[in-house]
Amino acid sequence: MKLTHALLGALALPMTLAAQGSTNPPPDPLTTTFRGPTLTLQTNLAQAFDSIPEAKFGYKPTPAQLTIGYIAQHLASDNYFFCNNFGTMKATISAKDSATADSVKAKWPKDELVAKLKASFKFCEDAFAQLHDSNLADQITIQAGPTTRTITRARMVLGHAMDMADHYSQIANYMRLNNLTPPTALPRPGRGGN
Repeated sequence: MKLTHALLGALALPMTLAAQGSTNPPPDPLTTTFRGPTLTLQTNLAQAFDSIPEAKFGYKPTPAQLTIGYIAQHLASDNYFFCNNFGTMKATISAKDSATADSVKAKWPKDELVAKLKASFKFCEDAFAQLHDSNLADQITIQAGPTTRTITRARMVLGHAMDMADHYSQIANYMRLNNLTPPTALPRPGRGGN
């Protein structure tokens, strides 16, 4: 009987300690809350653009909407705009990228557009390392066209996540209109394919 109690105690102790450890919040709970969904959106967007055939990069559902290629270059630009405001780290944008009109960049080959998009995601991942709960409330000045305004850094972090979610939804719809399955609609391992 004593051996059974000792064995149960030996098994229960690690589970109890693990359960206690999982209830401790991370050092920066707000920043961590932003980071998880942001990285997931980046992964989903990269998978989406990877899976769209190059011949579809000129596709847009209606004349008033953006092409898939335009969305790819726009997302890369937006990523730099938002993530440049996460701290002192700033992206180095090539002259070709900064001097070329968006409508021209939208027609670049898929491989080039996707590589630039993924480079912007990598920059954002690195820029995220500068964020801590203690600096989310910092006031920063941004330039949006001719307008300069002061906002909190948290607003840029939230804006970045919202922008990616908006464009993922857009790309997912474009994919469905072309009989392609968006990454979030693919069967997930361990869920029986449902």
